Amino acid sequence: MPSTPARATQAGPSPDVDDAQRARLDDDIAALAAGSRIWTSLAVGQRVTLLRAVRAAVATAAEDWAETAADSKGLGPGHPLRGEEWLSGPYSVLGALDAYIDTLKKLAGGRSALDGIRIGRAPGGRTRVEAFPLTGIDGFLLSGFSGEVWLQPGISPAAARAQAGLTQLTPGASGGVGLVLGAGNITAIPVLDVFYELLAHNRVSLLKVNPTQDALVPVFERALAPLIGAGLLRIVRGGPAVGAYLTAHPGLEHVHITGSAATFDAIVWGTDAQAKRRRRENRPRLKKPITAELGGVSPIIVVPGEWTDADIAFQAAHVATMRLQNAGHNCIAGQVVILSADWPQREQFRAALRRAYALAPERPIWYPGSDARMAQAAESYPDALVLADRLLVEVGEGEDATALENTEYFAPVLGVVTVPGLGQPFVDAAVAHANDELQGTLGANILIDPSTERGLGDGFEAALAELRYGSIAINTWTAFGFITPTLSWGAYPGNGIQDVGSGIGVVHNALLLDAVERSVARGPFRPLPRSLPGLNGGGRFTILPTPPWFASARTGAEVSEGLTRFRAHGGIRGLARTLLAALRA
Repeated sequence: MPSTPARATQAGPSPDVDDAQRARLDDDIAALAAGSRIWTSLAVGQRVTLLRAVRAAVATAAEDWAETAADSKGLGPGHPLRGEEWLSGPYSVLGALDAYIDTLKKLAGGRSALDGIRIGRAPGGRTRVEAFPLTGIDGFLLSGFSGEVWLQPGISPAAARAQAGLTQLTPGASGGVGLVLGAGNITAIPVLDVFYELLAHNRVSLLKVNPTQDALVPVFERALAPLIGAGLLRIVRGGPAVGAYLTAHPGLEHVHITGSAATFDAIVWGTDAQAKRRRRENRPRLKKPITAELGGVSPIIVVPGEWTDADIAFQAAHVATMRLQNAGHNCIAGQVVILSADWPQREQFRAALRRAYALAPERPIWYPGSDARMAQAAESYPDALVLADRLLVEVGEGEDATALENTEYFAPVLGVVTVPGLGQPFVDAAVAHANDELQGTLGANILIDPSTERGLGDGFEAALAELRYGSIAINTWTAFGFITPTLSWGAYPGNGIQDVGSGIGVVHNALLLDAVERSVARGPFRPLPRSLPGLNGGGRFTILPTPPWFASARTGAEVSEGLTRFRAHGGIRGLARTLLAALRA
């Protein structure tokens, strides 16, 4: 914790930040230094009360939040994809608050944060925490979906229970004042990052929103008013000059960023003529710790099996959603489909994917720089299929997939590559390809039918252990892991400032687990009614005909809004209407 007011030790002049703006920023940091002392004086039970107040404020602001976000992205009234902004904004934040409140209530009562939660073993000496579902309503609404957190090898179940809670086990130990450089694409991200700083690290935050989210600042200020009023949060706007001033500020003791590796490198090493030399000599310009979530190129491994026509159509729509949600402006958007060159149904799946990708609702490509990245992809692959406002790159045998596999396009660009084999040889080859050829380690997706998975036996679990990604999704999309607060979110461990890859550290993780390695989410291969016992081939039952986050869900906007309103306020009648709408999806 700073021992002197931030104004007394302010950062050096910045040519693009005027004196008045510097004074305001310095005042904010000084106020947060005082707020940090307030936070460490609160018992865990008092923190629960504060989080409940935040939850009430978020619930009140939810509609304005979702509508403002949708409008800012060009999704006008009645657009079928407006529901994305309910799920990826207030729904995610409300779920996180509920999970954190539950964790802190356990700790305040003298129990482990993992009290009542099943813990088992995963391959390679790992401990597996069964982190979703933890409530009956989640188990019902998201039947067929589950999630686990795998801890790093060598962490025993007993150690996991003892260490769960992180700094909430020592609430009087301050983490000081940190800077959160917010993401510009998904509106829940900066808020969730602020929560994790506060609850995992006992660190209050100055949040600088990305300029793409400036319109949401008044909404954030209302939704997070209890934190702001207690001196635990300040929210500021600004571009790179403000970011540079703040990262160098001595009153800020830590930086967390969600963004790109290029921005991370600019913060750590600088952008002047000496940046390369600093990096070579390991003399970072940034003199404080930094954590980051930076994205990557995410694989979608399609394990060959005997699929019905309905299976192929459903999973093709699933893949299209992985790429096209939020117009592809996602760190976790699926980008490279890995097919078996020997799968008899390969061409049938390719044809279904082309159709699903082309027929998904059109929407603006709104994120800054996306047009240039689309043009870059078109230049690298002049034979790519142009389908509506998006590109599909089908890399043939002997063609160069390097650009596709090493460029995070952050735009509606989807690629397809092949590796040889069937069964376990294919799974092992696809895992090796994802590990060795694709840039980043944030998230990987696997689609596999129940019969094929059973046939692989322990070999499939062993392959999961070899897949070096921080989030793995089986028969669902890794965004399900993002939206599930009790799962962790972040790159596979091992990165550092010299080679940051997909980032350093984790967020979300509302069970406050220590030594996290990855999360593994699982979903149903077949939707309702084909998920019914006797029809699903031994797979998972789900009540959803089409998940509301699918781009093809006809009632996705209505269902997403209804689920958020239920999360915010409860109400059986509203939930019943939402479920009826889900059955029409």
